Amino acid sequence: MNVEKQIAYWRNGAEEDFDAAKDLVDRGRFRHGLFFAHLAVEKMLKAHVVKATSNMPPRIHNLVRLRELAGLRIEAEMDAFFRRLNAYQLEGRYAEMSANAPISANTSSGIMSGAEEALRWLTQQL
Repeated sequence: MNVEKQIAYWRNGAEEDFDAAKDLVDRGRFRHGLFFAHLAVEKMLKAHVVKATSNMPPRIHNLVRLRELAGLRIEAEMDAFFRRLNAYQLEGRYAEMSANAPISANTSSGIMSGAEEALRWLTQQL
């Protein structure tokens, strides 16, 4: 496996998905936008897993577990954000199972800011 090529693949996918997240949130499609924000962070973490292990990342979506597999040390605040963001990948896949109230523009804005900050930090660490 070409590690650098795989890292670029995951990083490029993360950038593309975050652009889609921003577009969706801007159009008021909050559930879908936050799903793509989660996907962007997930892909960036998968780039880190490839870097740390020289293997393909597992087909999982849990940001906390991916961060552990990548061996990244993060602040408690970012860990809490990853745990919060995990809910939106479930909401995006299984909206009918969600116990959450509808997502507000304010909530979306805060999550998007957190995702952007996480992506910036993850990119710097690569």
